[in-house]
Amino acid sequence: MITAVHTLVYADDADRARNFFRDVLNWPSVDAGGGWLIFKTGPSEMGVHPTDHALGQHHQISLMCDDIEATVADLRDRGVEITQDVRDDGFGLTAIFVVPGGGDMMIYQPRHPSAYDLA
Repeated sequence: MITAVHTLVYADDADRARNFFRDVLNWPSVDAGGGWLIFKTGPSEMGVHPTDHALGQHHQISLMCDDIEATVADLRDRGVEITQDVRDDGFGLTAIFVVPGGGDMMIYQPRHPSAYDLA
């Protein structure tokens, strides 16, 4: 029986990225040994999209929130670099922020039905 989804973030500077998730986003974690942190990320859901060959993209990690304006303001207050301000992308309101040592990540307030809280 499948019990969870394990998401990976690849980072050029894994320590900086781990510190960001631990110290800035305040996500609880366990140490799997040698400082290799595994974070509790909360509820999750997964969508399957056609490949965008122009981007060469096969996977994407996005964070979800209930109030994008408040969340982006909070991230800015914590010193997080926002590389794309809030915009309407149809499926939701999105913004892009930098994971130090790990690149850009999307955060969005969905307009679509969510599956992460299904029983």
